[in-house]
Amino acid sequence: MAGGRPTKYNPKFHPLLAEALAASGKTVDQIADKIGVHRDTIFDWQNKHPEFSDALKKGKEGPDDKVERSLFERATGYTFDSEKIVTISLGQGMGSEVERVAIEEHCPPDVTAQIFWLKNRRPDRWREKQETELSGALNLHADDGLTVILNGITPAEPKP
Repeated sequence: MAGGRPTKYNPKFHPLLAEALAASGKTVDQIADKIGVHRDTIFDWQNKHPEFSDALKKGKEGPDDKVERSLFERATGYTFDSEKIVTISLGQGMGSEVERVAIEEHCPPDVTAQIFWLKNRRPDRWREKQETELSGALNLHADDGLTVILNGITPAEPKP
């Protein structure tokens, strides 16, 4: 006999709702709030109901792809069409008028976005933690005192 409250999970409704909310970019906390459950319940449902887990994953794909494209564009730079509002003088005291002028704007590459991209896409070359491999031998002898031999080198006796 299982204890606790009966589940609110509805297999016909909750996967569809979770997918739609995830596709709109909502976080787990926001999805839980919209469904009316605690965030831990969302994780529990993901573990117990594969269709719910799959729906969340499917919903997240679109927003994640969009962010990935945006990060790539930010890292490499991009150009986009825009418009500028300008005031044009009509000359000789005739006043002025406001016009919208089409322009092309350029956003230069961003170094921070490049670093982020490379650390994630090429961690073997771009991670900050560098691994160093040491080789050699470490011999410890405890006779009269402690003698340490590192890479075959015995330290000189200390001077009195």
